[in-house]
Amino acid sequence: MVNAFTVNREGGNPAGVVLQADGLSFNEKLKIAQTVGYSETAFVSEDNNADVELSFFTVTGEVDFCGHATLAAFSLMFQKGILQEGDYTQRTKAGMLGVSITNEGNVVMGQKPPEFIQNLTYEAVSELIGIAPDILASTQLPVEIVSTGLPDIIVALPRGYLDQINLNADKTIAFCHQFNAVGIHAFELYEPSSYFTASCRNFAPILGIAEESATGSASGALACYLEKHGFEGKSIKDKRIEGHEQSGSNSVFNYVFEQGRAMQCSSCILATVVVSGSDKKKLDVTVGGTASFIGTKVIAL
Repeated sequence: MVNAFTVNREGGNPAGVVLQADGLSFNEKLKIAQTVGYSETAFVSEDNNADVELSFFTVTGEVDFCGHATLAAFSLMFQKGILQEGDYTQRTKAGMLGVSITNEGNVVMGQKPPEFIQNLTYEAVSELIGIAPDILASTQLPVEIVSTGLPDIIVALPRGYLDQINLNADKTIAFCHQFNAVGIHAFELYEPSSYFTASCRNFAPILGIAEESATGSASGALACYLEKHGFEGKSIKDKRIEGHEQSGSNSVFNYVFEQGRAMQCSSCILATVVVSGSDKKKLDVTVGGTASFIGTKVIAL
């Protein structure tokens, strides 16, 4: 068991990690995930064409991708000496994705190029989160379904309203079924002078997740959303993040997200969007952070 996206080994989002999972059936993986009880558990298997294959289970079933469980799995393999510093490829149901490990054990995950799927009305989302439509509209930012592996509903809030969300879980489940989304990723922007770009909350009751304290896939989607709508990232003097920079003909935008504050379990998630192509429309996104080992659990099948 590993906490992902920690800050100085504190906070983060716990994930289960099962190594050498090749012989496990779907039902056995589901039972393990349910027994562990975290929002996601990652199962690591061998693969002929990738360095590893990862599958991800919530307490209700399998999902195509999970960012914090990927970070947890690769961090654990690094800590156990199974993997060293370097670049790797993982096979997931979201596709073949790159993962890099630094010599300090930080993990940076590649995600799928963003899909900007659909805009939604403020009125419809207002009923889900208990924030009035005119307050949502005051941000002048759209409510949009974005995916870099899993489709999340990205919702901007004015500063001071994030902690006032009152989620209607039943309506959210029905809404996510209707629009083929996995959950709501709400955020409020920090002042430009802050280290953090935004504070976030993520709700995925359709997956049995009331709220989670760090969401890697949704953070990638949010970074692409912010770049699309003109937020060009942070310029921060910190060894973990270099700010907006030019790399040849490419533009690189860095974002730092805080999540889990409302759960008293704050996490730090670093996301980078690289804009390239002659039309500047090709977006590549990575999400990274650190993780801490929690302990082990023995489960009888």
